[in-house]
Amino acid sequence: MAQSRLLIATLALLSALFCFSSASAQTIDRAQAVREFEDLLGKMQAVGNRLLVVSAEDKATFADFLKQPDTGLIRLLPREKYDMKISIRGGGAYYSFTRLTHEYGRGSDIQLEQGKFSSGFAGFNFGFFISLGELPLEGVTLENTGVNALAEYQAPPTEAEIRAQHLQTYQGIKLGEFTATSYVPAKVGNTYALRSLYFDVSDVLIAFRVIRQDQDGSMVLLWKTLKKFPVPTAIRENRSQ
Repeated sequence: MAQSRLLIATLALLSALFCFSSASAQTIDRAQAVREFEDLLGKMQAVGNRLLVVSAEDKATFADFLKQPDTGLIRLLPREKYDMKISIRGGGAYYSFTRLTHEYGRGSDIQLEQGKFSSGFAGFNFGFFISLGELPLEGVTLENTGVNALAEYQAPPTEAEIRAQHLQTYQGIKLGEFTATSYVPAKVGNTYALRSLYFDVSDVLIAFRVIRQDQDGSMVLLWKTLKKFPVPTAIRENRSQ
C-alpha cells in the first residue's frame, strides 16, 4: 500500500513538472514570437519608408525649383502592388498636399492605381483633373486657361448637390471649354492641374508633372500649390426627419 501511494505521488509530481515545463516552454515560445513579430514590423516600416524615397539625383535636378514655397517632389507607389503589404496606410499610393503625408486619411488628395491618378475617396469629398499636356511646370499659373477654369469652380452648397456633383466627376464635368474628371491616365512627361475638395478639411489647386516611372510602377511627381481656398463646408441633410 505504501509503495502504491509512493508511486501515485511520484506520477503526480512528474505530471505537474511536465505541465509546468510545457506551460513555461509555451510562454517562452510566445514571447519569442512577439519579439520576432515586432522586429518584422519595424523592418517592414523601414523598408516601406525606403520605397517612398526620391533619388538624390532627382532632388539635385530640381533643387532650384524646390527652393520655392509650397513645392515638393514625391513618389507614389501603385496601390495594387503595395497596399496592405507595407505598414503605411494606403500602401504609399496616396498623398495629401496640405498635410504633406502619404498616410491615407483626412485630406488625401491624390491616388495612383492601375496606371491612373484619381481624387475623391471618402464620403462626398471629390477632386478633378485637367491635363495640361507637356507644359513645363514652371509655366503653370492661375492665368492658364485650364487652371483658371479649376480655380473659378465653386462647389454647390448642399450635401445632396455635392454628392450629385461627385458622381458626375466620374463621367466628367464641363468647366468652360474643358472637361474635368476625377481620374486621368498617368503619363510620364505630362503636366496636370488638380482641384481637390475635402469638406471641413481643405480645398487646394495643385499643378504637378510626372518626371519618372520606375520599374515597380511607382511614379515621381514634381508639384506646386497654385492656390489654397477657404475650407469648404456643406449644408447637411437633416437625417432625423
